Amino acid sequence: MAMQTDTSTLEVMDIAPPDGAVERVRLAIGGMTCAGCASRVTRALDEVPGVRYAMVNLASEQATVDLSGQQGDLHRLVAAVEAAGFEAMALEGEVPGVDNGDEARRQGWVVVFSALLTLPLMAQMVAGWTGFEFTLQPWQQFLLATPVQFYFGWRFYVAGYKALRVLSGNMDQLVALGTSAAYGYSAYLWWQAASGENGGQVGHLYIEGAATVITLVLLGKWLEKRAKGSAAAAIRTLMAQRPDHARLLRSGIEVDVPLDDVVVSDRLRVRPGERIAVDGQVIDGQGDVDESLLTGEARAVAKAPGGRLTAGAINLNGVLTYQATAVGANTVLSRIIRLVDGAQATRAPVEQLVDKVAAIFVPVVIVIAAITFFSWWLVVGDLDSGVAAAITVLVIACPCALGLATPAAVMVGTGVAAKHGILIRDAAALERAREIDLVLLDKTGTLTEGKPKIQRVEAVGVEAVVGNEGELIALVASVLANSEHPLARAVANLAAERGVAISDATDFINHPGKGVEAKVGDRHLIVGNHALLAEFGLDSDGFGNDWQGLSLILVAEITPRLSLLGGLGAADSIRPGAKRAVARLNEQHIMTMILSGDNESAARKVGAEVGIGNVIAGVQPDGKAAEVVALQGQGHVVAMVGDGINDAPALAAADIGIAMGGGADVAMEAAGITLMRDEPGLIADAIDISRATARRIRQNLFWAFVYNVVALPIAALGLLNPAVAGAAMAMSSVSVISNALLLRRWRPESDFKSDFNSDVVSGESTK
Repeated sequence: MAMQTDTSTLEVMDIAPPDGAVERVRLAIGGMTCAGCASRVTRALDEVPGVRYAMVNLASEQATVDLSGQQGDLHRLVAAVEAAGFEAMALEGEVPGVDNGDEARRQGWVVVFSALLTLPLMAQMVAGWTGFEFTLQPWQQFLLATPVQFYFGWRFYVAGYKALRVLSGNMDQLVALGTSAAYGYSAYLWWQAASGENGGQVGHLYIEGAATVITLVLLGKWLEKRAKGSAAAAIRTLMAQRPDHARLLRSGIEVDVPLDDVVVSDRLRVRPGERIAVDGQVIDGQGDVDESLLTGEARAVAKAPGGRLTAGAINLNGVLTYQATAVGANTVLSRIIRLVDGAQATRAPVEQLVDKVAAIFVPVVIVIAAITFFSWWLVVGDLDSGVAAAITVLVIACPCALGLATPAAVMVGTGVAAKHGILIRDAAALERAREIDLVLLDKTGTLTEGKPKIQRVEAVGVEAVVGNEGELIALVASVLANSEHPLARAVANLAAERGVAISDATDFINHPGKGVEAKVGDRHLIVGNHALLAEFGLDSDGFGNDWQGLSLILVAEITPRLSLLGGLGAADSIRPGAKRAVARLNEQHIMTMILSGDNESAARKVGAEVGIGNVIAGVQPDGKAAEVVALQGQGHVVAMVGDGINDAPALAAADIGIAMGGGADVAMEAAGITLMRDEPGLIADAIDISRATARRIRQNLFWAFVYNVVALPIAALGLLNPAVAGAAMAMSSVSVISNALLLRRWRPESDFKSDFNSDVVSGESTK
C-alpha cells in the first residue's frame, strides 16, 4: 500500500533543463529563413562556453538554451548569434509564442507595393504565353523591376551576405543569386542592343522573372508569417485568460489591485462572469466554474468551501471568496503555459536528418546550378536557356519548407492537445507515442475511481488481542490518519460512519508499495500487505484467500512476537469510460495490461470488468520498473499509465509515461504526457493526437524532400520558367504550414460525446 500526497487534479509539472543545467533562457531570433539558418544559429550557440544545450525553432523564431556558467553567458549568447549573421534578443518572463501581427502587417504592405510594380511585368509574361500582343519597352521594364530587385528584395542580399560572411549558405543566397543573374543578364542584353549588336534587337529579357520571383517569395514569406502566428495561437490563448486585476479584500472591503500585487494567503472575491485571478481555495460561497481551458472538459464544476480554484477559470454563477494559494509563475495556468511552450520549443529526433541535409544543401544547389549553366552553354550551345535553367535551379531549391516541416506540426499538435487537456512534454514524446504497441495501466486511480470503500472487516483475535471489529478499525484508522492514500481514506470514512474514536499515532514509518508501521499508545502496529508482513517474519498468505476481488489491508502487532490481528477488504468503483478506453486502445492495435501493486484477485476483477485479460499484480514500485524493462526487452514499445508515487519509477522507465491529472507531482515529473483530468479515454486520445502529429511531420518532410528531388532535375532540364519556380518555392512553405494547421481540426472522442453539455459553459468552449 503506497502512500501519496493529496494533489489537485489540475497540478502539472514544469519542464526541467536536462542534466541539471543551472538556468534555461529563451532568445528571440531574427533573420532566419530556412533550415540552414536554424542549424547555423544552433552551432553558434553550442560553441558559447557554458552552454549545455541549445535548440533553435525556425517556426517559433526562438532559441532555447540551458546555461551552466556565469551571468555573463547571456550576453555571449546574443553576441554569438549576431556574429553568425542574425539578430537576437533575450526573452524575459513567460514566452507568448509567435505573435507576428505587426510584422505580418508590415510585410503585407511590402508585398502590396512590390506586386503593384511587378503586375505589369507579369502581364507581359502571361501575354507572351497566351499569344497576346503586350510588350513593355526595356526602359519601362527596368523602371518597374529595379525597385523590386534592390529595394523590396534588399533583405535577400543582406541575409545572404551575413551567411556568406561566416562561410555558410541559406535560402536568401539562392534567391539573391538567381534574381541577380536574371537582372544582370537582362541588363547585359539591353546594353548589347543599345551598342548596336544583334541589329539593335534586345530580344527576350529575364528581368520580369526576377521581379516576379522576388514578389512571390515575399508573398510566401508573408503567408508563412501569418500561418506561424496561427500555429502558436494556443500559447497566446492561454496567456490571454488571466485578468489584469484582482478583487482583493482588505478589512472586508473590495479593492481592485494589479495582479502582481496579490500574494499568497490574500483573500479575494470573484463575481459571476469574471475570471479567477490566482490559484486559491474557496472559503465562502458556492457556484459553478468553467475550467474547460485547463482541462478540456466542457462542463461546469461545482465549487464550495474547501474547493480549489485555478487562475484563468471562469466563475459562472455565485460570488466566491477565496484565499490565494499560488500566484504569478507558480499558478497552474502559468505552469501549463511553460509546459506547452517548452514542448513547442523542443526538437523531434527526426530533425537530425533535416540538420544534416540543410548543412550541405545550399552549396550543393549552387554547384548544380553552375553545372546546369555550363552544360546548356558549352554542351548545348544555348546561353539563354542556360541562364534561365540555372536561375530556376537556384530559385526552386530553397529549403524553406524543409526547416518548417517538423516544428510547425509540433507547435500545432501540442497546442491543440493542450486545448483538450493533454499536456505533451516535448517533441520526442510525440514521436515515441506513435510507436506504442503496449499500454500498461495502473489499477487504483487509473482504471478505478481511486475512492475505495471498505466492504469487509475481520478481526482474528489472535491470543485475544482484539475482541471486535470496532477496535480493529480504530487501530488501523489511527495508524493511517495522516495518510492520503485512497485505502487510508476508505478506512477513515468507515471509522467516521461507525463513530470509532481515533488515537494519535507516533513513530510513523512508510514502506513504499507495501504499507506502514506506527505506534498507537504502547502498541507497535504493522499495517500493509502480505509482502510487508513477510518482511517482519509473519506468513499471512492464508488470510483473505476467499475475499475475491477485494484489496486487502492486513493488521499485525509486535508483542514482541508479530501476531496477525485481522484485516479489512476494500473495493473500488470502475471509472466511467474505462471499458471504452481499453476498447479504443485495442482498436488502435495496442495491447493492454494491468500492472498493479494490489493483490491478483482484486486486479483480475478490475481487468475482467474493463476487458483486460493480461494482469501483473502484487508488484512493488521498483518491480514495476523492472517489469517495464522486461517487456521492452521482448520488443514492445511500452507506455505506462499511472498516478501515484509508486508509479514514478515505471513512468520513467517506459518509452512514454502518461500521468493521470489527479495523481502525485512526482508521477507527472516522470511522465512524457500528462492528462489534465482523470478520464481514461484521454489515454487513447493522447496516442491519437501524437500519431496524427507524427503523420503530419512525415507528410511535411516527404513533400519537402520530394519537392526538391523532383523539381531540381526538371529545372535543370529547362522545363520550368523562373517565375513559376518562384511561385512553387514560395507556396511549398505555405503548404507545409497549412498541412500542419489541419491538426487544429482534431478533437478527442470524448469531446464529441460532451457537445450537449457545452451550453453550460459561457464563452470558452473546447471545440
